Amino acid sequence: MAGKPKLHYTNGRGKMESIRWLLAAAGVEFEEEFIETKEDLEKLRTDGVLMFQQVPMVEIDGMKMVQTRAILSYIAAKYNLYGKDLKERAWIDMYVEGTTDLMGMIMYLPFQPADTKEKNLALIIERATTRYFPVYEKALKEHGNDYLVGNKLSWADVHLLEAILMAEECKPDILSAFPLLQAFKGRTSNIPTIKKFLQPGSQRKPPTDEKFVAIVRKIFNI
Repeated sequence: MAGKPKLHYTNGRGKMESIRWLLAAAGVEFEEEFIETKEDLEKLRTDGVLMFQQVPMVEIDGMKMVQTRAILSYIAAKYNLYGKDLKERAWIDMYVEGTTDLMGMIMYLPFQPADTKEKNLALIIERATTRYFPVYEKALKEHGNDYLVGNKLSWADVHLLEAILMAEECKPDILSAFPLLQAFKGRTSNIPTIKKFLQPGSQRKPPTDEKFVAIVRKIFNI
């Protein structure tokens, strides 16, 4: 029997967090080996296990996988969270790319200069409420199903819930104009595997703070 996937990254959210989310939603236990110093990262590079000298890196099924999108696609397909045919996969991909764009804006906010943070936070809220969330609200309304694609939990749903919770950390009432997304959040948060991941003490990482920003800057020479 294959061992648990092993995740190599810093002890924070970053690009690995969506991978943690997807594994957790699939009910897959995983181990983490944290990169805590510049030397830890350099060792992975000199060992030749990072194809492009970058993390995240996930050891799974005998592979040392890099590139966030490739890792997520593999996990989604392996654990039946990637639709039943090419068309469903295309819809899942489109929805995921949208939430990835929004989450990227939120992810980089703590790393931005103090004098631009307020402006960028306002932009995140504006984009979430006028560009991204209306798409998902409309999708749920038009097909009347509980999930975004094929009325079955998929990677698109897991990613959307992660994005919603990140956006709520920026503005707690950000879903006030989106009743179907509020209901979606309630439903998906109560799926047993996801509910477990949302409990204190899980491998979900807290919001990025100044201390973590300083650690990341040191490790990656930012």
